[in-house]
Amino acid sequence: MTRLHKTLNARLDKAVLEYNMLQENDSLLVAISGGADSMALIDLLSLHVWHYANNLTMTAVYIDLGFGDVADERCAKIRTYLDRLRVHHKIVRTDIGPYAHSDANRERPCFLCSRLKRKRLFETAEELGCNKIVFGHHKDDIIETLIINMVWGREISTMIPKLAVFQGRYHVLRPMVYIEEDLIKKYCAERHTPIVDQACPTDGQSKRQFIKEWLNELEGEIKGAKENIFASMKRVKTDYLL
Repeated sequence: MTRLHKTLNARLDKAVLEYNMLQENDSLLVAISGGADSMALIDLLSLHVWHYANNLTMTAVYIDLGFGDVADERCAKIRTYLDRLRVHHKIVRTDIGPYAHSDANRERPCFLCSRLKRKRLFETAEELGCNKIVFGHHKDDIIETLIINMVWGREISTMIPKLAVFQGRYHVLRPMVYIEEDLIKKYCAERHTPIVDQACPTDGQSKRQFIKEWLNELEGEIKGAKENIFASMKRVKTDYLL
């Protein structure tokens, strides 16, 4: 095990234990997008998840959004990777992407695409009997969401590490909350992890991409700015808010 691998495992441990994410007999659905974040997450969990609790079961679920004419190739690449990790998995083919970007959709494409994909994930969790849905959102995602919600949502909120949904029937988990995106990319390079592009026509044009670039510029001017923003979410002085 490399030094980087040990670092990521330690940060994964911190999140799982601090937020009491996993219990005995949990059945996990790990959402796979094909990007570096979720591919690294399933790699880490495949080697380490059994350390957290007894009698855990885990299924990686990949929702193909249906973009372009290479869906078969994308699905095969994901399947080969998960077979290599010896992880039980399910591949779900959809046309969510093209529909969200069609004239039939009157909403923002990214918003509808994300909502329909999330709906399909919960439907799959019900089919598989999973009670925990695990996402690959990382530390940078948490920071970016805070800024996005402040600028466009007019509220101070972000994604949280553990969230009960549907009256506690399911829990959404984000165990990479303490892992930076740069470390994930380095880990994927170290592990020769395949990255699968969804071929989305609006990729790189989102509000998140805008905020990501702005935060990187800010970090270039003020070293530690992102870490300070992250730390501030645990030091909220409500007496000094409106």
